[in-house]
Amino acid sequence: MEFNQTKELLTITPDELSESTDYTITITEELKGEEGERFDGLQVSFVTFTTPLRVENVTIDGKPLNLNARIIDVSLQPELQLSFNMPINGDQIAGHTTLKRSGINTTYSTTQPDEKTIIITPRQGLEGYRKYSLKVASTFASDIDRPFEGLNLDFYTKLDSTPAFPEISDDELLTKVQQQTFKYFWDFGHPVSGLARERNTSGETVTSGGSGFGVMSIVVGIERGFITRQEGVDRIETIVNFLLNNADRFHGAWSHWLSGTNGSVVPFSSKDDGGDLVETAFMVQGLLTARQYLDANDLQEATIIENINTLWQAVEWDWYTQDGQNVLYWHWSPNFEWEMNHKIQGWNEALIVYVLAAASPTHSIEKAVYEEGWARSGGMVNSNGNSFYNYSLPLRSDMGGPLFFSHYSFLGLDPRSLQDQYANYWTQNVIHSQINQAYCIENPQRYVGYKAYSWGLTASDGNNGYSAHSPNNDRGVITPTAAISSIPYTPEASLAAIRHFYYILGDRLWGEYGFYDAFNLTADWTANSYLAIDQGPIVVMIENYRTGLLWELFMSAPEIQNGLQKLDFTYE
Repeated sequence: MEFNQTKELLTITPDELSESTDYTITITEELKGEEGERFDGLQVSFVTFTTPLRVENVTIDGKPLNLNARIIDVSLQPELQLSFNMPINGDQIAGHTTLKRSGINTTYSTTQPDEKTIIITPRQGLEGYRKYSLKVASTFASDIDRPFEGLNLDFYTKLDSTPAFPEISDDELLTKVQQQTFKYFWDFGHPVSGLARERNTSGETVTSGGSGFGVMSIVVGIERGFITRQEGVDRIETIVNFLLNNADRFHGAWSHWLSGTNGSVVPFSSKDDGGDLVETAFMVQGLLTARQYLDANDLQEATIIENINTLWQAVEWDWYTQDGQNVLYWHWSPNFEWEMNHKIQGWNEALIVYVLAAASPTHSIEKAVYEEGWARSGGMVNSNGNSFYNYSLPLRSDMGGPLFFSHYSFLGLDPRSLQDQYANYWTQNVIHSQINQAYCIENPQRYVGYKAYSWGLTASDGNNGYSAHSPNNDRGVITPTAAISSIPYTPEASLAAIRHFYYILGDRLWGEYGFYDAFNLTADWTANSYLAIDQGPIVVMIENYRTGLLWELFMSAPEIQNGLQKLDFTYE
């Protein structure tokens, strides 16, 4: 006990006190001032601090964890070790500890190697690619009479490599994927129009662009023996006749969505209730491919060829320059005219629009429309040489966008030797696919299931709705069509993904029409949907990888060759 120099401050320094203990300091009235001043006495009571129980360290299988990051790839028989800052009773704390998946308890055993540590081990192997939650409840505090905030630890298990299906050859697997996916267009085509429904829940609504992909899939179906030639020709005839005689057209262009029964517009958005030039291009790409496949010496097929030519020649590509501007516009509506005001500019999925517009025998555009509109006078080029994962794209300065940019225009347009002043398009598509895979391997957001053999970010359904997934818009959603449809560009990586999706994830991912649209293992979500624009590229691009069939057919069209030459492309 000690006064300061002015004798106004008294400092009391006791020996070490016990924690969680009541103490009282008493100064009696016997204390007097220097000149005998009276003191009434003082009594102060207090309780010493109680050191909280804390979890100081957590390891799984001996590896320390970063509790600020998602914990992934945990073994299926893990050993979870919790180390505390003071001795604990292992049996006692076990009564406040749970290990659960989806709210269901998982049984476990505990051991205590020392007085401050417990080890938790599940009694049975955990399920692969699942989220588990370990909780040590704060209610343990009442047992030990000291504060304890508890512990909540989520972790995700690694892959369970047990095959879902018997192994078959890669060739058989590719055929199976093509055939099952083709069934979406065949079994699920609209009974009146034959056109493809937008998705498996769309009812009357069919899609023009997705139906163009479907027409190309029918050609594959005939060649692969999934259907007879007569069956395929009859279906193409139904589609072409409906497009010619029933479907609304706007200066030759179809709407994005339409009724499968009467062909009237189904608005895609409030002002998108007219022609959609990009969707129209995807349809025309399919129709021209079918035209090149059909036999002009057969009366039925010759009539279909004639009707396809009528449809093709009726598309007023030049009118969609909106009064002669050097750019094409995506939409026009009789109700809202050009209010959507969406220029078709690169780089994205729409190269085919400009190729077809240049190739049109009746409504062709000038080369300047391509150069100034689509290529933005070179603005679409990666002029800064930006690179990612040691890959540098010829076009775009980011990581390339969703993978459908390298698929939709190239279902018929053969990129293998395609080049112009702006890019080599084979290089563009290969590097785009490689960057997409490399990003998934790096997995900067630590999503579950991203691997060299499990990759592919593109537009699809997701657990939080439809989105154009890409490295710059990564939501943990892998879409099978992304890696699969890149198979011409990245054959080994795409085949590895196909094997993984089928053999390992097939019990979750494989359904009536092939692979479901998408999955997010972090959210324990798998789509129950199929989308025409995701299904079609799977069938078509696998075939282009195997035989080049659709590329050869589309590129054999003399108008396409003329259009490419007009735009100064080389392609042989």
